[in-house]
Amino acid sequence: MERIKVKIINDSGHELPAYETFSAAGMDVRAKLSEPLTLQPLQRALIPTGLRMQLPVGYECQVRPRSGLALKHGISLVNTPGTIDADYRGEIGIIAINLSNEPYTITDGERIAQLVVKEYVHVTWEPVSRIDETERGDGAFGHTGVK
Repeated sequence: MERIKVKIINDSGHELPAYETFSAAGMDVRAKLSEPLTLQPLQRALIPTGLRMQLPVGYECQVRPRSGLALKHGISLVNTPGTIDADYRGEIGIIAINLSNEPYTITDGERIAQLVVKEYVHVTWEPVSRIDETERGDGAFGHTGVK
């Protein structure tokens, strides 16, 4: 497993994002709130984390929902996965949404999302007039598995 160093400023008053198990891909990130924040059903809010990072060029940090919050409370992220680019230096914010029928209160220090750092490549487009055929062809949503 490759490891990289990422510079991080932590003004949250909480521990840094951390892997909960050895093989985990995502690190849990915590809310930095001066007071609890209640999300009403279908309400969304930007949750501060108090974290700023400097990713190496060629890497992004994806912000993803936590499966436990999604299953138990209907809390997810509006833009999932969110992307933190290598040249972004502002505070990391989590755009949370309550997809349940009940209000949900987020408290300071609560694990609200997970971060996954990934390497990426840049694309150079090659305009053409034809692309290779495949068995699937132009079959779209729900196409595979239908006989």
